Amino acid sequence: MYVSARTDYAVRAMLAITADHPHLVKAAALAAAQDIPLSFLQGILLDLRRAGLLHSHRGVDGGYSLARPAEDITIGDVVRAVGGALTTVRGLPTTTTTYHGVATGLKDVWLDVEQAIENVVDHRTLAEITVSQIPTI
Repeated sequence: MYVSARTDYAVRAMLAITADHPHLVKAAALAAAQDIPLSFLQGILLDLRRAGLLHSHRGVDGGYSLARPAEDITIGDVVRAVGGALTTVRGLPTTTTTYHGVATGLKDVWLDVEQAIENVVDHRTLAEITVSQIPTI
């Protein structure tokens, strides 16, 4: 599994917002605290909002908050919101991969890899990871 900067930033942002719950977190404060370029972060926050993981609140006292309880948001949810599929083969979903001849069994290997990744990221919630952390912002 390749973890892009976008994915890493998204998970870090969600963890920071979780740690500051129930307070609203401003994008600029989040960017500074997590050392994420603000312009890049704004696009990530938009994707997370569109995926139903964040609420945005306008105004001087506005900011971002979780759209669901941290116990209900997995790392897999965040990864998929900003990066799409967890695994791909040559840019295509693992399930659509086809092989012939001696490589026929290779699809099963890639599907097993995908399952192993899902077993980790779909069973770790934001709440579990931030339970022992101090608010970051």
